[in-house]
Amino acid sequence: MEARSENKWDVVIIGGGQAALATAYFLRRTGLSFVMLDAEDGPGGAWRHGWDSLRLFSPATWSSIAGWMMPPVQEGYPSRDHVIDYLTRYETRYQLPIQRPVRVTSIERINGALRVHAEQGHWDAKAVVSATGTWSNPHIPSYPGSELFRGQQLHSAHYVDAQAFVGKRVLVVGGGNSGAQILAEVSKAADAIWVTPTEPLFLPDDVDGRVLFERATERWKAQQEGRVIEQPAGGLGDVVMVPPVVEARERGVLHAVRPFERFTRDGVIWPDGSESAADAVIWCTGFKPALGHLAGLGLVTEEGRVAVEGTRAINEPRLWLVGYGEWTGSASATLIGVTRTARSTAAEIEQCLAKTEA
Repeated sequence: MEARSENKWDVVIIGGGQAALATAYFLRRTGLSFVMLDAEDGPGGAWRHGWDSLRLFSPATWSSIAGWMMPPVQEGYPSRDHVIDYLTRYETRYQLPIQRPVRVTSIERINGALRVHAEQGHWDAKAVVSATGTWSNPHIPSYPGSELFRGQQLHSAHYVDAQAFVGKRVLVVGGGNSGAQILAEVSKAADAIWVTPTEPLFLPDDVDGRVLFERATERWKAQQEGRVIEQPAGGLGDVVMVPPVVEARERGVLHAVRPFERFTRDGVIWPDGSESAADAVIWCTGFKPALGHLAGLGLVTEEGRVAVEGTRAINEPRLWLVGYGEWTGSASATLIGVTRTARSTAAEIEQCLAKTEA
């Protein structure tokens, strides 16, 4: 595939995951020309890299992007493979113009447009939507002595299954849903210790992602209307009691300790001075926005974000950012939550380009 210099578009969408697909769904209705550039080898976005046993914590009907409901599963919550299949069929259903694998390296300002660069060439656009998510920018906190540690260290982004840890001493670091789910799995095969900065917050067994999204929606509506509402504790970062986590609780392994102070060659030192041997550390410590392709525009702050109003970059009005988390819209990093910001982004781009043409 070759990108020619005469590749001119109204909109270029960078990314091929749920945020990019949802934005493309709404752009299809505008009549604007657009192309999607996805760095992955196939459909599914970040879900392609989830660990083998990864499950959503919402039912299929509450895990859908715009236009077409995710097909239901026989029982329980959708698996990673079910999500990938859904997103694959979604692309085909709406015949979305995706070019892959195309890894965007940089964007530059040219006369009245933005030029999007990749190894294959460049694409010129009146508007660019960055929807690269966070998966490719995993965060590992800095700990003294980490370079001395002779054991294995990997981020949850690269965790596959527990087979690699059979019989080993493993530290699972991180208190969110990924930490709980990976701890539940690894603790069956290894001597695992769960390390979290504070005591993990477990939601009631009957609260899942559907309930959390309803709460987030209520909060969003209240903010729009200037109201303050009282809601039960529990947010998108709290641990949802999916079946493997419930099973881990029943086995008595779902308890966490506070962080160690530093690494040694063979393990870690705890605050009380005691030492634990460790063969591996699995970092379930989250991600930061993958915005390296925007570096040349001078927009990325020290916090690794871009200043936005809604989803539009304040200091580059031809750029929108969709799906990176709360700063680009309430619940926008979730399958069901991205629809709202994708819809408003497409509408805003259509209005802005209409004004430009007028």
